[in-house]
Amino acid sequence: MSLKLGLLVQRMNDDWRSRWECLIHKIHRISSSEDLSLQIQQMINPDSPFIVAFINAHAMNETVERTDFYEALRSSDMLLRDGSGVAMLYKKLAMNPGLNLNGTDLIPKILKASNGKKLALYGTQEPYLHQAKTQVNTALAPESIVQTQHGFHELPVYVKEANKEKPDVIVLAMGMPKQEILANKLKQELNHPCLIICGGAIVDFLAGRVSRAPAWMRKIGMEWIYRLMLEPKRLFKRYVIGNPLFLYRAFLSIKRIKNDQKNYPSAS
Repeated sequence: MSLKLGLLVQRMNDDWRSRWECLIHKIHRISSSEDLSLQIQQMINPDSPFIVAFINAHAMNETVERTDFYEALRSSDMLLRDGSGVAMLYKKLAMNPGLNLNGTDLIPKILKASNGKKLALYGTQEPYLHQAKTQVNTALAPESIVQTQHGFHELPVYVKEANKEKPDVIVLAMGMPKQEILANKLKQELNHPCLIICGGAIVDFLAGRVSRAPAWMRKIGMEWIYRLMLEPKRLFKRYVIGNPLFLYRAFLSIKRIKNDQKNYPSAS
């Protein structure tokens, strides 16, 4: 066992900083569009159920309070960085943050690459679910069969549906932490190879229910401000309280990791 792994295992029952440290090492950072294209092809042709999840500042904060959510993220097969907050954390650790890979931009690319495969959209509610299905069949995957389920069932309903229909790609759009916990349950109980994507609000975006920020705001990592302006009541805690809390926790995590690197250089 490497010294780095030994340190992480030793701290498994320690405070929230241990969880953050594990996730920082787990995130799969993709550095180029060429590498991303290769990764997408691997994602859509798995040998067994394969989970892709995204982690941003809000998700990092949620892992502090929710052990089940942390375990679900830790059990994902590919965890991708989303947002400027986590990028800042990597930069402070002198690590390349890689490309920003939020689900709203990446999932349509995955669906387009999956044209002809059997797809499933689980999440949101009508009429948005039907509108999203129409958008997928019109603009992204016209040769695919698209199955749907709204996002308010108990988890066994989705497992039963997926076992029955055996979709090649399952997009979960129920929000954190339900979708990540469901993804882990699907991985455990499905017997056919498939890609399981934790997609957040992607179905609502595809349906046109939620609009994107202007390109210039997305480019500089400020889309969260646009979303806060659209839904101030729902997103106040996530951003106005959550962002400063994330920065404080990031400072403590960086300090701890750097201290480990100083005291145990071979573990870095």
